[in-house]
Amino acid sequence: MLSNIRVVLLNTSHPGNIGASARAMKTMGLRDLRLVNPKQFPHAEATARASGADDLLAQAAVYTHLDEALEGCRLVIGASARLRSIPCPSVDPKDCARQVRTESAHGQVALLFGCEQSGLSNAEIDRCHALVRIPASDVYSSLNLAAAVQVICYEVFAAHVTSETQEGDADAHFTPVGADDMERFYEHLERTLVELEFLDPANPRQLMRRLRRLYNRARPDENEMNILRGILTAAQAVRK
Repeated sequence: MLSNIRVVLLNTSHPGNIGASARAMKTMGLRDLRLVNPKQFPHAEATARASGADDLLAQAAVYTHLDEALEGCRLVIGASARLRSIPCPSVDPKDCARQVRTESAHGQVALLFGCEQSGLSNAEIDRCHALVRIPASDVYSSLNLAAAVQVICYEVFAAHVTSETQEGDADAHFTPVGADDMERFYEHLERTLVELEFLDPANPRQLMRRLRRLYNRARPDENEMNILRGILTAAQAVRK
């Protein structure tokens, strides 16, 4: 799905920001860089700032018109550092990443970044389905272009990793045992602890409650529960 995500830089004035943005992308698994009317590109400063991501620069597509860079995209989200008076849905970086993850599973998605001085124009915002704004300090909220690209790319990467992990868990068919099985385990555990004289039934304090919290957090599955019950049975047999 990451291969379906393109980063589009518009009217970038400093070539170093193009290189640094390429580096930010590559560290987060994104490779499709598209440039619209860059002031200077290709450029030695861009290559230097890419710091190992110059392969992204070499394959970056350069366009004259934004329409060309967005062709085939099912979702376009633009980065904006300030609130706009024009109506446009606004999301934070995590919500942006979740939308990108969902849509990139079905087709091409674009993350749009405007020029350093003025950001996205009204006409460019008109091409966006939503705007993403990176929260920052009220004292100093100015992010460098490449820094903004890094933040958004990180959230996109993290959202995809989380999604893959959850899918992997689902594939493993992990199913915690039910409440009834847990209660039978707690009864077995308490009996065993009493037999081992680890738990004084006349003065139990909070031991069983704490153990309940421990195992409730763990949420054992059937195999793990069988192991735990087997340990208790073995301990009872040794005691006898």
